[in-house]
Amino acid sequence: MKELKMSRRTQYTRMVLQDSLIELMKEKSISKITIKELCEKADVNRTTFYAHYTDQYDLLRKIEDEVLLWLKEAIITLLGKITDKSGTMQIMEEICHYFVENSKHLQVLMSEQGDIDFQKEIFTLIYQQCGMSSLSPANISLGINEDAFIFAVNGSVGLIQHWLKNGFKKSAKEMAETIYDLTRYQN
Repeated sequence: MKELKMSRRTQYTRMVLQDSLIELMKEKSISKITIKELCEKADVNRTTFYAHYTDQYDLLRKIEDEVLLWLKEAIITLLGKITDKSGTMQIMEEICHYFVENSKHLQVLMSEQGDIDFQKEIFTLIYQQCGMSSLSPANISLGINEDAFIFAVNGSVGLIQHWLKNGFKKSAKEMAETIYDLTRYQN
C-alpha cells in the first residue's frame, strides 16, 4: 500500500514539474528558466526536484521522450492493424488527434520555444516507421533523395507549428490529409 502512495506521489510530482516547466516555457526560453522559479511554480522544494531530474533540460528531455515513446508505440500498433496503402494517412490522423488531446504541452514543445531537434525527431520517426526514408532501398528506387526527405520533415514541422499556434483551425483529419498530400512521394 505504501508503494502505491509513493508511486502516486511521484507521478503527481513529475506531472506538476512538467506542467510548471511548460507554463514557464510559454513566457521564456528554457535557458532563462531557473530551478528556483520552476520549484516555486510547482510548489516543490529543490531537493524533490533533484530527486527526479538533474536540471531543467533533463526535465524537458523526459517530457520529449514520453511523446516519442507514445509516438513510436502508436505507429507500431497502427501499422499492425493496417492492411492497405492508406496506413500512413491513418497514422498521421491519429498523431494529429494526439496533438489536439495533448495541446497543453505540445503547443509549447512544437513552438519556437521548443527544441527544433525534437520537432524534427517526431516526423523523422513517423516517416521512417512508415517506410519513407531517403535511405531505404525502396525509396532510392523511387527517386526519393535526402533533400526531399529533409524538406518533408521540415515542412511537416512547420505546418504543425502553424496549426498549433493558430488554434487548430483545421480538424486533426484535415491537417493529416494536408501533411499527407504535401509529403507523399510520387515517381
